[in-house]
Amino acid sequence: MTELKRLPTLPGVHLKDEITKISQRLKELGRGRHLDKAVWDKVELARHPKRPYTLDYIENMFAGFIELHGDRCYGDDSAIVGGLAAYQGRTLMVIGHQKGRDLASRTKRNFGMPRPEGYRKAQRLMQLADKFGIPVMTLIDTPGAFPGIAAEERGQGSAIANSLLCMARLNVPTVAVIIGEGGSGGALALALTDRVLMLENSVYSVITPEACAAILWKDSSEAHLAAQTLGMTSADLARLEIIDEVLPEPRGGAHRDHAAAARILKDALEEALRELETMNPRLRKKERFEKFRRMGVWKENGLTLF
Repeated sequence: MTELKRLPTLPGVHLKDEITKISQRLKELGRGRHLDKAVWDKVELARHPKRPYTLDYIENMFAGFIELHGDRCYGDDSAIVGGLAAYQGRTLMVIGHQKGRDLASRTKRNFGMPRPEGYRKAQRLMQLADKFGIPVMTLIDTPGAFPGIAAEERGQGSAIANSLLCMARLNVPTVAVIIGEGGSGGALALALTDRVLMLENSVYSVITPEACAAILWKDSSEAHLAAQTLGMTSADLARLEIIDEVLPEPRGGAHRDHAAAARILKDALEEALRELETMNPRLRKKERFEKFRRMGVWKENGLTLF
């Protein structure tokens, strides 16, 4: 910009207006890049390899846990864990995505990306909870459902759709918490609940920033810009009323103190359940239905838009 200002001017050529426009644009880009970095920091924290996963929260929150396996159709998917947990004198059904800490466990857990049998297992456990009047809690942390050919052959799309239908029909109180990455239908399949909570440094979106950038700009290196555009942070989603509450994390992030993060989540869970358990089941289901129907709907000039 300094060099541009020093250029010799020719008669009848005026650069002042153009220089002003370029200066303004540079300022806007600078502000955008600053915001972009702040958003990307959240993405990196959500993906931090030492961040607590579902089994870490289970260990720190519940007095006992009995894991249940299999979808009674194809097999057991280790990317989703679930079972009965002892909690404050009552029983909960806890279901969540599980990533791995090292190469062997990441391979076993398929990097937290469930296959159809994982969602069918989750449905089986939720239906079991509903039969015996047990509240359901889900912990969400996945880049998305596994996109492989085998998963498609086994009905990935219908498995996710049936999971949504199953959750919509539950009579028991349900609470979901996004604890890390909430990616696409793979996350939503466990998130159609009465209350959706979100840890401060987690993200929740219809697509990963890398995939979004590859589609829109044919360049996955623009993931930083995609993350900013997607509005995937907890603050964005609270403003849009996609989630019900943002939970603070220990200073520096949940990965710094697993026990403290679990205490925060445990207190929020207790508060949510205390409210939900006093409600009439039919009213609770009705409010759950209306809550999700409102998403993506707004009014302009008296017209309802989608």
